[in-house]
Amino acid sequence: MTHPSVTGPPDLERVVAGYLDHLTVERGLSPNTLTSYRRDLRRYVAVLAARGIDRMDQVTETDVSEFLAALRRGDDEHPPLRASSAARAVVAARGLHRFAAREGLVGSDAAAAVRPPAPARRLPKALPVDQVLALLAAAGDDTPRGVRDTALLELLYGTGARISEAVALDVDDVDLADGVVLLRGKGGKQRLVPLGGFGRQAVEAYLVRGRPALAAAGRGGPALFLNHRGGRLSRQTAWATLRAAAARAGVAVTVSPHTLRHSFATHLLDGGADVRVVQELLGHASVTTTQIYTMVTVERLREVYATAHPRARA
Repeated sequence: MTHPSVTGPPDLERVVAGYLDHLTVERGLSPNTLTSYRRDLRRYVAVLAARGIDRMDQVTETDVSEFLAALRRGDDEHPPLRASSAARAVVAARGLHRFAAREGLVGSDAAAAVRPPAPARRLPKALPVDQVLALLAAAGDDTPRGVRDTALLELLYGTGARISEAVALDVDDVDLADGVVLLRGKGGKQRLVPLGGFGRQAVEAYLVRGRPALAAAGRGGPALFLNHRGGRLSRQTAWATLRAAAARAGVAVTVSPHTLRHSFATHLLDGGADVRVVQELLGHASVTTTQIYTMVTVERLREVYATAHPRARA
């Protein structure tokens, strides 16, 4: 397919605009992901411009490699990027060149041989079960907002949903009779995830005692989780809710938006769940992404072994 926005001479700005249109319309990427791509490609164009390049057919493999080096090196305006952030930017540049080659705008893909740096393999931070239970107990009170906050955090831990997926839920996405939730993940992919008994009770209580009061302040709408004005709850407010509950529960470690998701996966694997089942529940495209959680359980096994086995230490 030829995009009207990239017809004519393949100058960089025109191709970038066409590629972003492609990601928006045909790939259905989330607004947050598109913002990251746009920022990374803006920097890519600036690095190429500094090398005297403003047309797509002028870019060579060396230029793409220099972009990676510039990311890691930093400059007066940008600090050096970590491997993970540099890898994301190089992925954006590679996607741009692959798009240009596929659309016939250039004769070859100049970035095909450039590999993004491998980020350090970091273990996800999961809370122990007792800390999660304390956090959930401290989520909210009996006010409409408090009942909402309890339902939100119970749903996050009960389904492993991303915060963005949770706040995007509509009332019709939750089937309390069957105990399932329809989550919309990255790239518009949908998945049905079970919601446990505690989560079902919390969501039902919110629908009866919390949401109607919050909805009365707005104009009505399908969103499940509402703010005090009756509109859809934002990610920022959901994150603040999680951090406030952690503080009240006395959780000393830093709690991030993904903390309950990481805890969900780790506790399932600790309980004997198959890694491919956890992959489906998390909505990971590849089981390799999920397998990092198995490293957490192995580390815990090593700790127990080292302290409990009489022959663990020489």
